[in-house]
Amino acid sequence: MASEQIGTSFASTQDLHSTDFRALTLIYQAENAGNPLSPTRLAQALSLSHGAATYVVDRLTASGHVWRDADPADGRRVVLRIAGHGREVAVNFFGPLGKAHSHTLAAFTTDELAIALRVLSDVSGALSEFSNDLD
Repeated sequence: MASEQIGTSFASTQDLHSTDFRALTLIYQAENAGNPLSPTRLAQALSLSHGAATYVVDRLTASGHVWRDADPADGRRVVLRIAGHGREVAVNFFGPLGKAHSHTLAAFTTDELAIALRVLSDVSGALSEFSNDLD
């Protein structure tokens, strides 16, 4: 719930809908992983229709958070990229959040963090399976 509240607070400071925030997060993560999202993949990840996802991307583009780019693997397709403004906003907001995480985690040993990672990974996997079963 705390994460949800932080996301909601961030979205409101940027005049974004909560769905826009989720989309921005997914686009940012995908781009940083070297696998930028297409609008179709974004729609699937958000469980939105193509039209609704286009509306989200249009809002994020108009606000300067995201831009559309030609897919380097197939110039006929589009991928979504974080724009300079979007990156600046993310750094300003999430930089301090990352520092808070780092400060808190510094109190734990490597072994304790490994166990915590295993627990969180297993719980995340169970939640994903449960979510897939709902679909």
